[in-house]
Amino acid sequence: MISVEEARARILALMAPVGRETVAITQAVGRVLADGIVARRTQPPFDASAMDGYAVRGAEVHPGARFRVAGEAAAGHPWDGEAAPGEAVRIFTGAPVPAGLDRIVIQEDADRDGDAIVLHDDLDPAPYLRRAGLDFAEGDALLSTGTRLTPENVALLAAAGHAFVAVHRRPRVTLLATGDELALPGDPVGEGGIVSSNNFGLAALIEILGGHADILPIAPDEPEALRRLALEGAQADLFVTLGGASVGDHDLIRPVLAEHGLALDLYKVAMRPGKPLMAGRLGETPMLGLPGNPVSAMVCGRVFLAPALSVLSGEGARMPATRRAVLETDIPENGPREHYMRARCTARDGTLSVAPFDSQDSARLALLSRANSLMIRPVSDPPRAVGEAVDVILLENP
Repeated sequence: MISVEEARARILALMAPVGRETVAITQAVGRVLADGIVARRTQPPFDASAMDGYAVRGAEVHPGARFRVAGEAAAGHPWDGEAAPGEAVRIFTGAPVPAGLDRIVIQEDADRDGDAIVLHDDLDPAPYLRRAGLDFAEGDALLSTGTRLTPENVALLAAAGHAFVAVHRRPRVTLLATGDELALPGDPVGEGGIVSSNNFGLAALIEILGGHADILPIAPDEPEALRRLALEGAQADLFVTLGGASVGDHDLIRPVLAEHGLALDLYKVAMRPGKPLMAGRLGETPMLGLPGNPVSAMVCGRVFLAPALSVLSGEGARMPATRRAVLETDIPENGPREHYMRARCTARDGTLSVAPFDSQDSARLALLSRANSLMIRPVSDPPRAVGEAVDVILLENP
């Protein structure tokens, strides 16, 4: 068996960014930039008022000063006149500031008297003027290649003049669950059978991580059917099998795929849950073989599949983010495999605490559904007491 770290490194070495396409920015959120973004315009494109008030010359401002109001400027409706000394322009937020004027007196600091204003004694000293290019200027580099676009990034793209953007394709991942015992949700379940669940859970994980998941029909423990479905799965950017990777008489994935050129790079990882994991290439397609146990498959999805998807997406290897948390309970020493324990994290007064579930039986999918974190126990980790710090992977915000 190899370590989790080595297994992840080998898996990521099999991955490469998929191709690119151009999409409208309305479809760009969550996608990864294939090219860096440069501003096509200056923002703001002119000196603009930051408040409703009066545009004046700053040198003429003092308590009690009086100005004649020579015109009005609003957003989208600039004033095209030229203010003489002693004149002000009524101005609204976002409007271009007329040439020669360099301060906005907010309307709360002035009294209107016909076509004139008189300034108060306690003036706000801020100029309330946004200079042209305050946000960015034409030609500025705004977003780098490999950026996963957030809603805020999309707003920036629009402001910078980009209606379309070059992004990496969403990686297409095919999922193949294997086993005579499996039935689809809602279908009759035969004697000794179970409902297939890990393919649906992993498909959901793939979708929220920016990939596109195709769930193939369940493959029975029959070589010809498995062979046909596997060759179909190998047309994707990543082929993921679920189950059938152990060494029993009915575990057919390795021998069947070996007949069609599977180049196996790793098999078995020193982790719990998730020991029977394999990876390699089926032809030109990277292949990841996850355990059939639903809890094991979902944990391996977080630890191995998620960073693999980030590489395929063009984002680069993004490892599961770990946080330090304080134990709420004593725990015994760990064994020879790195253990990812289902747990609940709680944030109190700026401190993150964690309580692993009493049972870590890998058959208990309901416990994984209740968990908001995975607590990581290193190989041969000694007993830990209440108050000691451990590493956790957050599955959701505590």
